[in-house]
Amino acid sequence: MRRRFKICAVACVTVAFSVLVCFAQDLRVPASVTAGDDASLSTSGSGKATFYLLGPGVSIKTDATLGEEIRLQGRDLRNAGEYLALLCSGTCNSATFFVTSAKPFRLTFLVHPSRVPVARSDAVSGVALPFDQFHNLVLAPATIDFQLAVANYSLFSRAARTQDGVAWFRTASGKSAGALQVSASLDAISVKRAVQQVASDPCQLRISGQRGPAGILVQTDPVHDCNGNIVSDGTIVTFSATEGDEKSTVDAPIRQGIARAQIKTAPGMTVISAASGIVLGNELRIGAKQ
Repeated sequence: MRRRFKICAVACVTVAFSVLVCFAQDLRVPASVTAGDDASLSTSGSGKATFYLLGPGVSIKTDATLGEEIRLQGRDLRNAGEYLALLCSGTCNSATFFVTSAKPFRLTFLVHPSRVPVARSDAVSGVALPFDQFHNLVLAPATIDFQLAVANYSLFSRAARTQDGVAWFRTASGKSAGALQVSASLDAISVKRAVQQVASDPCQLRISGQRGPAGILVQTDPVHDCNGNIVSDGTIVTFSATEGDEKSTVDAPIRQGIARAQIKTAPGMTVISAASGIVLGNELRIGAKQ
């Protein structure tokens, strides 16, 4: 009886010891890892185990020895996000850690619009997003310098702090037609974009004309906006001719700053006017045909 009891006791101790070893295994992970860096996970216990790593675009299974470190290669930790580590030996222990983006490597810079009239308030806007070399959006706050210039003359300058990986600006367009250079800079990283500034609406219209064999030839003086810029080709000027109760109109595009039109009218006294958008020109009275 005593011998049998001893055997049973030894068996119980063995089972208890095995359970203790099973639960003694532990897995410890770093709080965070920088994208592309190597990392080490520590384990406790003894014996063989299977290690699993699951993360954004990553799925790894490998053998591990309890009590030894598990080394992860930087190439497996390029994608920022949450990772799940599993260590299995009889039972499984799990732990999570985060991979954060590396330092900014490039900027994505968007500017709107590509073409804008001059002297328009809140007409030009831009947004910049920093990314690391592994294409992860950098969420850590960073300061981005925005600059707007025309022919090396600065129109606008602002330092904006990113929030959740985004920095932006909005400002008025300049007063001179031409290329507006827009840049975003972060440390040694710089990206440039161009916005074409064009003349705004005509500021005033003056017309002249004379009667000819085919009717009345009428044209504008060079058409400028209120800042002195020549209005863009293609802008429409509408000429109207009134003779008694009859009225006719002709739409003519501006070419090289001037709009011209041939108006066929009766030979009587004719009143010519012009308009472009909300701008009206002077009235022109053409006498009756002799």
